[in-house]
Amino acid sequence: MPDCSDGTATEEIELVASGIPELDELLNGGYVRGRTYLVQGVSGTGKSLLGQHFLRAGLDREETVVYIHGEESRDDILVNAARLGIDIQEAEFLDIGPGTDFFAEDRSYNLVEATEVESERFTQDIKQVIEDVDPSRILVDPITQLQYVERDEYQYRKRLQSLIRFLRDRQVTTVATRTHDRSRTSRTTHDDFESLSDGVVDLYLDERERRIAVPKHRGLGQVDGTHGLEIRDHGIEVYPQTIPKHGDRTFDPELIPTGHESLDGLLGGGIERGTVSFISGPTGIGKSTTGARSLSGVVEDGGTALGYLFEESIDQFVHRSEALGLPISEMRAQGSLVLTETEPLVRSAEEFDQHVLNQVDEHAPDAVFVDGLSGYQTSLQGDDRRFVRRLHGLTRVLKDRGIAVIITDEADRLTGIPEATSTNTSYIADNIVFLTYVEVGGELDRAIGVVKKRLGDFDSRFHRFSIESGAGLVIEGPFDNVRGIMEGSSTRRVPDGSNRTTNES
Repeated sequence: MPDCSDGTATEEIELVASGIPELDELLNGGYVRGRTYLVQGVSGTGKSLLGQHFLRAGLDREETVVYIHGEESRDDILVNAARLGIDIQEAEFLDIGPGTDFFAEDRSYNLVEATEVESERFTQDIKQVIEDVDPSRILVDPITQLQYVERDEYQYRKRLQSLIRFLRDRQVTTVATRTHDRSRTSRTTHDDFESLSDGVVDLYLDERERRIAVPKHRGLGQVDGTHGLEIRDHGIEVYPQTIPKHGDRTFDPELIPTGHESLDGLLGGGIERGTVSFISGPTGIGKSTTGARSLSGVVEDGGTALGYLFEESIDQFVHRSEALGLPISEMRAQGSLVLTETEPLVRSAEEFDQHVLNQVDEHAPDAVFVDGLSGYQTSLQGDDRRFVRRLHGLTRVLKDRGIAVIITDEADRLTGIPEATSTNTSYIADNIVFLTYVEVGGELDRAIGVVKKRLGDFDSRFHRFSIESGAGLVIEGPFDNVRGIMEGSSTRRVPDGSNRTTNES
């Protein structure tokens, strides 16, 4: 440890890969060499698997690694890891669990305390394997195996302190796992291993989703909050929250036309780069068609667009759009429009965000279209607060890259509008195009209008519109002398100079 100018000593930090790049991101670079980390969660959350990724990363770097296990046998560990594509056969294994002879021969301790015998054996076995193979990484799975053989909590804490210092002196990076009881809802006020460890990784599992959090990382800090986690055919995948990073990007309010003269007229020429536009309205009104028209305009203007479909298949979207005169297949064939069908019950919001950003890096689009905001919310299991934060993070990152974001959002009511958006996300929107059914003179009509545009002028009047085969979105003239459209039941002004109105409903 080098001396500092003020007489204090500082430790040179060397980062160690966890084997999961996105977990390293949450750890602000990875584990720190020579330190001890606790991975905890209820049964089935992936604690052992996370530790196995850690060992595999060491083997990939030609390091010596040790797997200290007490519940599963070596053979079972190897088989289960191999099923997820993780080969750790080259690791050194130390089994501190009871062997079959303990049961078969009915072994017991009569003259001395069993804990004293087992504790001494464990300590010597661990010390011996470390001195023999000089590992750089150790996985203790689970650490509670040591707790079981100590007389009391005081002795257990002393043993942990001693073990952690021994490993640190030898610069061994250690990951230890611990299983929580499912009835445990929060941390205890005093937790020995959490306070002694240099970092804590929490894994969560309920009937809806898997999550991961790093509440503690001594010295380096961590990315706070919970994040997405999935266990797939090749092991654990971690999806950090999308957090905007405010750089020095300059805002370029370049207009992107939708390619539809009347819609562009309502929007004051089109939508700007680096803005978020909501197309809101009740089911079946024509939101997706309006969004598809906007995408088509981006491509017609020489740009590239990405579309994410939460509510229908790609085949359905293409068939319906082409029946309305939009050449979606041609745009896809030339690579200027990339569509992705998204199942919200399979993919978390964080995983979706990461997929979008990966495609943005690959295709450098001018616009991103999310068809079905309710589907995005479903991926968050109806958690409105998390939903708003995640949507804010994703759209802000896209805006900072100068991408026009177009989102369809379903209003709760068939006519009228209680709020501009369904989930209190209107502050995210720079533009809101509102579509609604309205009763005029006893007949049901469709109305379209722009109710918000943060930049520039727009047509504040509501216009009649229809969706016609071959022609698609057809916007007609404004409703003359009619008010109350946003309430769903209009009244017509009497053009005689007075303030009298006639109820048209």
